[in-house]
Amino acid sequence: MPLDDVTVHDFRKQAMKAELLDAETEMRLARAWRDDRDEKALHRLVSAYMRLAISMASKFRRYGASMPDLIQEAGVGLMKAADKFDPEKGFRFSTYAQWWIKAAIQDYVMRNWSMVRTGSTSSQKSLFFNLKRVQASLEREAAQRGEVLDSQQISEMVAEEIGVPMRDVEMMMGRLAGSDFSLNARQSTEDEGREWQDTLTDDGPQAEEIVTRNQDLSTLRGWLNDALDGLSDREKYIVSQRLLIEDPRTLGSIGDELGLSKERIRQVESAALGKLKKLLEKNTGDSAQVMAATV
Repeated sequence: MPLDDVTVHDFRKQAMKAELLDAETEMRLARAWRDDRDEKALHRLVSAYMRLAISMASKFRRYGASMPDLIQEAGVGLMKAADKFDPEKGFRFSTYAQWWIKAAIQDYVMRNWSMVRTGSTSSQKSLFFNLKRVQASLEREAAQRGEVLDSQQISEMVAEEIGVPMRDVEMMMGRLAGSDFSLNARQSTEDEGREWQDTLTDDGPQAEEIVTRNQDLSTLRGWLNDALDGLSDREKYIVSQRLLIEDPRTLGSIGDELGLSKERIRQVESAALGKLKKLLEKNTGDSAQVMAATV
C-alpha cells in the first residue's frame, strides 16, 4: 500500500522499535526463508532491517523524489536482498542488503529524474550520483590554486576522477544541465502564441503522398491479380502460399499438403514465377515494381 507523508512518520517510529538481530538469529531466519520459504522468518528479517532501508532512503531526498516513494523502493531492495541472501557465505545480512537497497533507490531516482531516460549503465549511474560533487571539488581545488577550469578541462578531469569514458561525462553534463518542459507550452505569453509542438516537423508521409501511394498500390495489385489468372490452379496456390501471405510457408509443408516432394514444389514455383514475370511485363513493362509493391 502506498505511503503518504503522514504515515511515513509512524512507519519510521515502528521500524525503530523493531528487534535487533544477533548473527546467530539472523542466520537461522535466513536459512528458514531460503530452505523452507518460511514467511514469518522473512518478516522478522526484513522488519529488523527496515530502519537501515529508511536511513538509506533519506540520503536521496535531494534528488527531488518524495520520502514515501523512496522508502517503498528501499523496501523493494530489502526484499530482493532477503530473497537472494546466502547465509553460508559468512557475512552479515545488513552488509549484503545495503547494495540491493542502494541499487533499488538509485534506479528509481534515475527513472524519475526526467521523462528522457538518464542512463542505466554502471558508468552512467556513477556519473549521475557523483558528477556534481566531483565537479565542485575539482573547481574548488583549482580556485585555491588560482586557476579557472574550462568545460573541456573539467570534463577530462571528471572522467579521470570517476573512471568513466569522456563521452559519458559530456552526455551526462548535457542531460543534467537541462530540464523537461511541455511541448504544449506557448512560445510567447500572448494568448495566440503558438505551442512548441507546432514547430515540430512531421517526418511522416503527407496526405497527398498517402493517397497517391494507395492509388498506385491498387493499380499494381490489379495487374498482379490479372497475371495470376494466367497461372494454373496449382501454380497460383503455390505462389500465393510462398509469396503473398503474411507468414510464408515452407516448400516442405506445401509438399506434404499436396503429396509432392519439396524439390517438385520448388520446380513448380520457379516455373510459375517465370510465367508470372512474362505476364506482368506484357501488361506493365516492369514486373519487379509490381512484385515489390504487392508482396
